[in-house]
Amino acid sequence: MPETRPYITWETIGNFMKEAFMGYGVPERDAEICADVLMESDRRGIESHGCNRFKPIYIDRFEQGILKPVTEIEVLKETPTTLVYDAHDGLGMVASYRMMQELIKKSKIYGMAMGAIRNSSHYGIAGYWVTMATKEGMIGMTGTNARPSIAPTFGVEPMLGTSPMTIGLPTDEEFPFVLDCATAITQRGKIEYYARNGQPTPEGEVIGRDGKYMTDSDKILDALVNGEASLLPIGGYKGYGYATVIEILSAALAQGNYMKMLTGINADGTRKPYGLGHFFMVFDPSAMMGTEAFKKTAGDILRALRSSERAPGHDRIYTAGEMEYLAWMERKDKGVPIGEGIQRELAAVRDKLNLSNYIFPFEG
Repeated sequence: MPETRPYITWETIGNFMKEAFMGYGVPERDAEICADVLMESDRRGIESHGCNRFKPIYIDRFEQGILKPVTEIEVLKETPTTLVYDAHDGLGMVASYRMMQELIKKSKIYGMAMGAIRNSSHYGIAGYWVTMATKEGMIGMTGTNARPSIAPTFGVEPMLGTSPMTIGLPTDEEFPFVLDCATAITQRGKIEYYARNGQPTPEGEVIGRDGKYMTDSDKILDALVNGEASLLPIGGYKGYGYATVIEILSAALAQGNYMKMLTGINADGTRKPYGLGHFFMVFDPSAMMGTEAFKKTAGDILRALRSSERAPGHDRIYTAGEMEYLAWMERKDKGVPIGEGIQRELAAVRDKLNLSNYIFPFEG
């Protein structure tokens, strides 16, 4: 369907979010990182983690006092090939950016490196971190836990986060191979998007404590908070298994929080920091048979997949990262499309911070 929402240029939305973050006390360089991570999601057409999350996940949490605008990173342990941080309830995007920078440096020397972060917060689109590696000709992997949303297979109680296992591989094409998907059929950010746009959640993605599917997006969001609804794992037992692996790696490596510790709610019902955990891996193909050789083989495999025989009624086969690249080609000169719900949120943040130099196109 043709796009009917108004566009905001990348420069405008980027500068606005940067200034808004700074208005809440985020240092300028950290604010630039946060704005870029959010925009990268929209650049790839993944609107569930872009501007859609700017206010509810970050601005609202600053105001609630459960997210610190200044990220104080403590190094808990470091070896030539490993690194462990405590983010002390600061911005996950800032801690993750520094982590990937350091792991890339280590990998260039030793061929591979791994890191973990505890007491962190939402780190944005997971694909951003693996793409930092692919831009350097390296392989990147990351995962994160999150507040409990997924029920184990045959269960109805939310226990695990949507927990993406994300992998980025450099290729000789114009875009890397980036597999970035949650271990649930859907994710909370997508349901938030449905709710803002008055849309139902497709049947079969969310289950209530009574074992019945739920489709009312607003009711689902409330039920997820009070534990009366759960997202279903992708592929049944397989998705449940992968979500468990990610939960363990995200918590055990840095000795951080897990599952019901991540609800963000104290026993008395008051809000508290989520204290999330993330893990990261970086591998340098030059330590094996060479970066260019790796990229060529990866590209050959992807091209073979896309040129294989198509099913009737389908004119194209995609590989991971391709649709996101095509979304960027479509949006790079237009900007980000903004729906009515996000329009109201951006205007509210602007007015509260008195950023009167920003007049958005949707305001006439």
